[in-house]
Amino acid sequence: MNFAVTPADMIAAYGLANVVYYPRSSAGEGADPRLLDLLGSVGLPDSEVFTVKEDPESPYEPGFDPTVIGGHFDHYGFSCPEESRDWWLLGIFFTSLIALDPTSGKVYAFPESEEHYIPLHRDLESLLFSLVEFRKLEVDHDNDVDPEELSERFRRVVGAFDPTPFADEESQWNLALEELENGIW
Repeated sequence: MNFAVTPADMIAAYGLANVVYYPRSSAGEGADPRLLDLLGSVGLPDSEVFTVKEDPESPYEPGFDPTVIGGHFDHYGFSCPEESRDWWLLGIFFTSLIALDPTSGKVYAFPESEEHYIPLHRDLESLLFSLVEFRKLEVDHDNDVDPEELSERFRRVVGAFDPTPFADEESQWNLALEELENGIW
């Protein structure tokens, strides 16, 4: 399958040691098999911005499934919206838990201390594309490129690929860019 983000793109952005690949196991009934292809071949970055929440191959106590948001919420005593219980937990993006609906392929954010979720990306590929672009933004920021120029470029490039990351003014993408523009990081 051809994706807009390749394994080489992810490795170039984050380095091989900072990419987590998921095992290509059964996706479950109704899950889009492309999702496992992306997670198994392109992977997810493990960085300061996006942290892979759980290692999918580590052993856990009986009854705790770290790969689904419902099990995670139950384990920590939080309320989980019923429709999202079987979504896959991908990681933490700044202060939001990031989950993937394996049926629709959409990516959602669960903001810290909230019991609701917001749409973050139209699909997993969009999340990966945005994370690669954000890493480029971080590198350029470290090289003293103007923060407003970086923010505008990121919105333009990512927004052309998928406008969803900027649709909700409380999305982590909008909050991160606002902090960048205001010189907070």
